[in-house]
Amino acid sequence: MSLSEINFDGIIGPSHNYAGLSIGNLASARNAGHVSQPRAAAIQGLAKMRANIALGLTQGILLPHDRPNNGWLESLGTDFARAEAHIRACAFSASPMWAANAATVSPAPDTADGTCHLSVANLVTMPHRSHEWPGTLAQLRIAFAGPAFTVHGPVPAPFGDEGAANHMRLCASHGAAAIEVFVYGKSGGPFPARQHVEASKAIARRHGLDPVRTLFVQQSEGAIAAGAFHNDVVAVANERVLFTHEDAFADKHAFYADLRRLMPEVEIVEVPAARVSLADAITSYLFNAQLVTLPGGAGMALILPTEARDTPSVWNWLEEHVAGNGPIRRLEPVDVRQSMANGGGPACLRLRVVCDPATVDPRFLVDDARLAAIEAVVAAHWPETIDASAIDSPALVDQVRAARRALLEVLDLVELA
Repeated sequence: MSLSEINFDGIIGPSHNYAGLSIGNLASARNAGHVSQPRAAAIQGLAKMRANIALGLTQGILLPHDRPNNGWLESLGTDFARAEAHIRACAFSASPMWAANAATVSPAPDTADGTCHLSVANLVTMPHRSHEWPGTLAQLRIAFAGPAFTVHGPVPAPFGDEGAANHMRLCASHGAAAIEVFVYGKSGGPFPARQHVEASKAIARRHGLDPVRTLFVQQSEGAIAAGAFHNDVVAVANERVLFTHEDAFADKHAFYADLRRLMPEVEIVEVPAARVSLADAITSYLFNAQLVTLPGGAGMALILPTEARDTPSVWNWLEEHVAGNGPIRRLEPVDVRQSMANGGGPACLRLRVVCDPATVDPRFLVDDARLAAIEAVVAAHWPETIDASAIDSPALVDQVRAARRALLEVLDLVELA
């Protein structure tokens, strides 16, 4: 098999709105109650995918879930019309767009049985996300149905698991055996730590990882308290490179020592707090970027939100790094402002899977033509705006459902209806 990294981006769904549901996510809280633009949001996400393809990267998709989630509402003894406002908002959330929380992925070179393992995230810490996993699991079991994959259900509650947003993989190349790093939290001042160490350990066991090459690292309490609700807000890894803020981890010295012992060629690029504060890193989503390997030996590129370019401390540091001899050779700002306003940058929108593309259900892979077909559906069916205080409108619910159905039909995935 020819292994490569595929970025599966979540298509931003037609129910995208700003209800402020995510405790500890500063952008989500700051924009609560604002009017969202689902159509523009989805088109921004598709433009990011198109730009990735132009860089020579393989691009996949994950699809919006059925909203409102009537099955979840029924389990609570209510329905969308009668539910309290906060429950209604949870049922209507478009949060599956952030595919980094879909699952944790261990590629075949890392696992005992030589298959690529995916464990769907339970997301139990946040009510609006806790009911995502059945819809996500249904997609994973179609996209990765072949013998090259092993797809697992969620780790049981109460052990919170937030998926790939708290997981990193460091290796000589994507197709080589890696050091897998699971980042967990303990507390974050006023905000909950979403990733439980027991969930991380359970995933490592079920994926058959080598204990010697598996690290469990605590996220800094200060980072969580500052608004880094997932590790990928303060650190990202790609192949041999760890790109991180100085204050990302509770005991960075022990972590770095373990990495260097297990992988002497590792390159740790640490951004000093004296140059970029945690506040600037989190506001700009500097680290919630896609750090990718460009084809043809062109080095690595950082696909980051335009907010990073607009933050002087961040952009000054990045330009100095690129001008020097660091591993990041290109900066690719992308406009995902609608997602950013709800607390999700370029890295939140994608799930990385290292596999042979030929083993993936082709309906979940896209090229420019398929993206154009998706964009036509979005332009025709996605709501232009949504006021979060008016999501109980029957006409809006009908529009959101019809929009998703139109997308499934175009992509020949009506079994997910």
